[in-house]
Amino acid sequence: MFENAALLQAQFPYAPLIITFIFGAAIGSFLNVVVYRLPVMMNRSWQEQAADIIDEAVNDDELMERVRLKLPTYPSPFNLVKPNSTCPSCGTAIKPWHNIPIVGYLLIRGKCAECQVTVSARYPIIELATALLAVLVVHVMGVTPAAAAALILTFGLITLALIDYDTQLLPDDITLPFLWLGLIVNSFGVMTGFMNAFVGAIAGYLILWSVFQAFKLITGKEGMGYGDFKMLAMLGAWLGIEAVPLIIVLSSFAGAIIGLALIAFGRDKTKPIKFGPFLAVAGFIALLWGDAIISRYLLFAT
Repeated sequence: MFENAALLQAQFPYAPLIITFIFGAAIGSFLNVVVYRLPVMMNRSWQEQAADIIDEAVNDDELMERVRLKLPTYPSPFNLVKPNSTCPSCGTAIKPWHNIPIVGYLLIRGKCAECQVTVSARYPIIELATALLAVLVVHVMGVTPAAAAALILTFGLITLALIDYDTQLLPDDITLPFLWLGLIVNSFGVMTGFMNAFVGAIAGYLILWSVFQAFKLITGKEGMGYGDFKMLAMLGAWLGIEAVPLIIVLSSFAGAIIGLALIAFGRDKTKPIKFGPFLAVAGFIALLWGDAIISRYLLFAT
């Protein structure tokens, strides 16, 4: 398959990048759905579980009816596939051609075709950003098995960054399968050796876990969530132990700079800063340029 792709690239140099852009935009459209629906699905599941626990504990039908009435209602079924996309304002089903990534938003001129309420520009921005990042991956890594794996990781990082930004959640439904997928991919030596990936996953989790425990011991407060540990473990499983210190340094530096800037502009100091987006950016940098950065650092250090 990759031999045919290389032949295609030789005959039509920009064909792989164009195909990657279209594919990336389509994935970006799906990521919009995941970023919105997965936290809702998780919240719905937690509330239903809590209601069941309360029901078993109090055994009061009238009280439970009041509890369940306060729970938000969603269409049933509600998952990543159903129901079909609708306008959040008027509920009109979105036509298939209006769902075409990037182009669909331009066709409706940023407004619902039915009620004319403005549609958030975030949707095409995410589609475009996903497409451009996908193109960057293929441009840097070529049409190779490693690039295919890197695209999967990139899509996962985009999803995690956006969900954490919106909700302060890094869902286990993404981090844990991606951690295992990284180990599986590297059992074939696609990104790095298996033992390197295995140790990277362990180190990624334990380093942030240790920082968390030390901070909690000193201050009595929790400085980050367990999702951050799992996300760094996931990156270690994909990129290996050598990438873990680089990711920690890059994400911490970016977090410190942006955090200080936000405080300078009047942000509440007690409000937590989401660390997931910084891990995602640092992970992406390490994915494409980690080896070069580490090599230059070692050259400079010696």
